[in-house]
Amino acid sequence: MNAELSDLCVLISGASGGIGQATARGLAAEGARLVLHCHRQREAAEQLLQSIDAPGLVVQADLREEAQADRMFADALASVPRIDALIVNAGIWIGKPAPLHRMSLAQWRQTLNADLTSAFLTCRAFLRHLAAVPRETAAIVLVGSTAALFGEADHADYAAAKAGLVYGLTLSLKNEIVRLAPRGRVNCVCPGWTDTPMAQPYMADRLAMERVFATAALRKIATPEEVANAIVFLASDALAGHISGAIVPVAGGLEGRLLHGPSSH
Repeated sequence: MNAELSDLCVLISGASGGIGQATARGLAAEGARLVLHCHRQREAAEQLLQSIDAPGLVVQADLREEAQADRMFADALASVPRIDALIVNAGIWIGKPAPLHRMSLAQWRQTLNADLTSAFLTCRAFLRHLAAVPRETAAIVLVGSTAALFGEADHADYAAAKAGLVYGLTLSLKNEIVRLAPRGRVNCVCPGWTDTPMAQPYMADRLAMERVFATAALRKIATPEEVANAIVFLASDALAGHISGAIVPVAGGLEGRLLHGPSSH
């Protein structure tokens, strides 16, 4: 694909994770300059940048903190003249099941801060950059989840945070970005189960995977590269220049959640 991203600068939050790394490689293959964000895994992010031999830099920040989110952009803009696109990928998923009536307020706050507040602060900093450095085009791609589309029992914190990002931020910011960049676009991808280090311990549960595949047409787990391809597509004005406000599941045709097994009554 020719995404025409040569010499454009793309910031990826959560770049050291499975989807983040694949996205960095996909964007680098299209000639983009990269700003790779990490929270704690700076060495992994630096190794990634070195391995793909792409121009760019690594920035470190706790995106739950307002000052650090703003400083991340300041640090990046000390080395690059402007940032053309933002991939909002940073977030967490707490694997231990917690039905809402047993969930602690601390867990709820932890997930919303990591998955939704961090997205707000990152998008706000990028939009402030657009206001300060006007241009015709810009792009934001948010990484949501099928949990936002179908819910996820025992993980209502994650589903609620991602739903806020998918529906609240995506559909609001697509209308705000054009005030700053007339051809600016905001879109969202919603991965389902993806073969990343975060998901692999749960993918080993055969019965759990059977429940997943029961409502998925393709009956397979996505690779990080398959999700990254959708992100690169949406980040590209050449390929997706008339797409804004789209919510794109990358989940093999998943239709929902299987609630009851064959032997349930």
